[in-house]
Order: sequence, then C-alpha cells, then structure tokens
Amino acid sequence: MRPPEFWSAEAAGRDRAPALQAALAPLGWFYGHGARVRMTLAKPICVDIPVLSIGNLTLGGAGKTPIARAARARLGEGAFVLLRGYGGRSAGPARVQPEASARDVGDEALLHARDGATLIARDRAAGARLAASMGARALILDDGHQNSRLQKDVSIVVIDAGAGIGNGKVFPAGPLRERLADGLARADGFVLVGEGAAPQWISGRAVARARLAPLAPPPPGPLVAFAGIARPDKFFDTLRAEGGELAECIPYPDHHPFSDGELTWLARLAEERGARLITTEKDWVRLGHAWRTRIRTLPVRAVFEDDAAFDALLAPIRAAMEAR
Repeated sequence: MRPPEFWSAEAAGRDRAPALQAALAPLGWFYGHGARVRMTLAKPICVDIPVLSIGNLTLGGAGKTPIARAARARLGEGAFVLLRGYGGRSAGPARVQPEASARDVGDEALLHARDGATLIARDRAAGARLAASMGARALILDDGHQNSRLQKDVSIVVIDAGAGIGNGKVFPAGPLRERLADGLARADGFVLVGEGAAPQWISGRAVARARLAPLAPPPPGPLVAFAGIARPDKFFDTLRAEGGELAECIPYPDHHPFSDGELTWLARLAEERGARLITTEKDWVRLGHAWRTRIRTLPVRAVFEDDAAFDALLAPIRAAMEAR
C-alpha cells in the first residue's frame, strides 16, 4: 500500500483529512492497545546466542535492511540474519539460498543471503533454534521490534529522519505500529537515517546517524526509474542527487510483484525515451532472471556519520559473541 497523505506530519489543507483522522482514531486506539497487551503478556523464549533486533516504529521503510546488513558486516561471519520472509510463500524455518525465488522467501531475505547465512521463519523462535543448531554465534532480527517470541539482548530502532513518525498516530489513523511510548520503552538505541533533525523524543538516548549511499554512480544517459518500495521518491531523489538523468519515474506499491506485462510496458517506455531501465536492489531481486539482465540497479549501503556511535550500540552483542 502507499501511505495516505494524512499520515505525513507535513500534510496541510485537505491532505490533513482531519475528519478521517478523527474517525480512524478509535481504531488506532484498539490497534495500539492490542499491540501493548500482546507484548505485555508475551513470554519470550531465550536462546543460547545473543539476539540483536533491528526494527522501527512505523509501517513502511525506514532503512532497517541496510542497517541490519551493516550490523552483520561489523559482527562478522558468525552473525546470522533471521526474517519473517515477508512477501514469500514459505513459512520456514529454513535457510535462504541466494538463488531462491522472492516469491518463496521474500525480497529482503535474498538481499541478506548475498551477505551470509540467512534464515526465514514465521515463528521466530523456531528460526532462532535452527540458527543455534547451525552454529550461529549471534542472531540479527530484521524487523524484530514488534516481535514478542524472542528475548532480545539489544533492540535498535531505525528512524527515517525525513519522515519521522508522521502525524504521530497509531495505524490506521497514522503510521505508528504501536503507541510511541511503548515502542520507545523497549529500545536500547536508535539509528537516524537521512537528513533531518533528531526528534525531541529520543533526546538523551544513544543515537547513531547514517545515510544510504550508492555503491557506484548511476549509469550515464537517460534513465526510466521504477520502484516498488515504501517511499519510491527516496530512490528517485537519490538518483537525481547522484547525477542520474531521469526521463521518467514510475512508483509502485511496496513489495509489488511485477508482472511480465508491466515490465514489457516499462521496457517499451524506456525504448521510446531512448533510456535504460533502473530500479532498486530490493525490486531487482523480485524480477525473473530474464528481466534482471535487462535492468540496472542502484545498490546502497549504510554510511555512518560516526562509526564509533554505531559500534557502541553493537558492543553488548560483540562482547557476548567473544564470551562464547
């Protein structure tokens, strides 16, 4: 889904939709209350390996996956990544092979599988047990902040500095997955991604700042860019900022399953514009192999303003790994 305009803190005039927000507020109260009850009554399972959770407070992309990939790179080979496998058909628990289909394991899992051992499991506790049996020395949960099945040693919340928490209301009245105070109470530290001032509600907390930087510049010449991520405009803006010549920008919903018909239309559009097709790395892994050879991508990585600040957030996990 595309986030509605009234979720944004910058919405003005009719886009604020105050009547709709008021109508949805009771549903948001029940949603937030339900999340609180679920987390309060949960009896999380403790596994014999340190668990690092990378999550966020809102629906949609905040940059969790690049931050989780950066954490694995720093923790080393013994750190396994565990995901739910959103968008995939497999319930797991299972190890993800790099050549697997996104239809089976989800797109984020394929990105992680390029880096090292990656598991998917709808039941995170079962996935953690499998990781332990495979010799994992640490476990990184991508999108784990609202998961109540596992006891976590460190919980890092990723915040999009540009979007923040939107209008500050709980879904469906706003983008929050739970009440802000509840989510903050379980956070050990924060990573602020992108440009924007740090919100007051994380004042005095451990914070690392990062930006998502392309691994290489966009290809030269006209480009038709398309993206099926939570905020496609972020991808288009990055291409422009890096010098990309954008002939067309085509947004799609998050995790959109591209059909051959849609891709054929995009290819025809690019041909008409004398351009090449380009998309995000996350979208690219959802394409069939034949299409991958015809479409460029713009891989990104998390670059930290202060490496020591991020290392400090990871220090308890690294110490537990060394103790093992």
